[in-house]
Amino acid sequence: MKKIFISLIFYFFSIHLYASDIKFEKIAHELNNPWSLTFIDNENIVFTEKSGNLYTLNLKNKKISKIDHNLNVKEYGQGGLLDVLYKDQEIYISYTENRGNWKTSTSVAKGRFNQKNIKFNNIFRAEPPIDSMYHFGSRLVIKDKHLYITAGERGKGMIAQDASKHPGSIIRINLDGSIPKNNPKFKNKKKWLPEIFQIGVRNPQGMALSPFDNKIYMTNHGAKGGDWFGTANYGENYGWKILGWGGTNYSGTKIGPKWKPGFTKAIKYWVPSIAVSAMTIYKGEAFKEWNGNALITSLKDQSLRKIKFKDNEFISEETIFKGKIGRIRDIKIHKETGELYMLSDNGELWRIHK
Repeated sequence: MKKIFISLIFYFFSIHLYASDIKFEKIAHELNNPWSLTFIDNENIVFTEKSGNLYTLNLKNKKISKIDHNLNVKEYGQGGLLDVLYKDQEIYISYTENRGNWKTSTSVAKGRFNQKNIKFNNIFRAEPPIDSMYHFGSRLVIKDKHLYITAGERGKGMIAQDASKHPGSIIRINLDGSIPKNNPKFKNKKKWLPEIFQIGVRNPQGMALSPFDNKIYMTNHGAKGGDWFGTANYGENYGWKILGWGGTNYSGTKIGPKWKPGFTKAIKYWVPSIAVSAMTIYKGEAFKEWNGNALITSLKDQSLRKIKFKDNEFISEETIFKGKIGRIRDIKIHKETGELYMLSDNGELWRIHK
């Protein structure tokens, strides 16, 4: 009992300490359902709104300018214009593509960066198109000249175990949209679609490359419980919907075991769900005591959480702050300062610093 009491004191003290050390600056407000941001340089970002709008924003003078584009975006339930990633004068963007007759797909396009107008060309499209408002994913990461894409299972459950279909999987393609010759299909997964890197995910809305071990880490929404944080692994299977990851269906019925051998095991599970969203592996000077830790955002309790782990083993979790800026949709690190920039569902962009 004494140990529990001491642990509770430490927990609440930690929250208070972080809250008092951290400063919050609102950079922009009245944005329309912002979803993702990417740095162009130290002073400028590009961000998306679910409705289909794409903008640049100067962090110093706070000027926002619209970028015209040619994407056929359908804002539908959880879908719309989603993740955006800048790399070497190119913009990669994931979006809910209108495929006709209310069917949509998680699609990814690429275009040459221009402040006024970008002409995008599709480099990936999740097949088949599905009539669903749910579980699009979708995050983008570049590693070793490959583009990794999270494709949600669109609320269709066991489709995530069908590797002849894209929904419910992690995708790996070359930066031009072509297929890597060493993807799982060409090794030991003959029945998989050639773009698929890993299967068995539900709705992964966080993904980041670690600058420490060069691994890709991600977060995934469970159902009623069973959110997780883990790694993207070649040719493996996270088990949805054979596994429930500790959660249940929304009706309360059982899904399956939390984990069993033969499936990828996550580093950390949350039961009940925290509605885990974006994440990053921290590296920087502003909060250098966090270096190597995962920073994970939550929609449900509007929190930023710090996960300490080593060799895929969970060590500890701390809540940095909660309920300060709303439901946190995206988090990015300023490469020069190490300060954090976060988008919230209430239409705001925040700078987090000391």
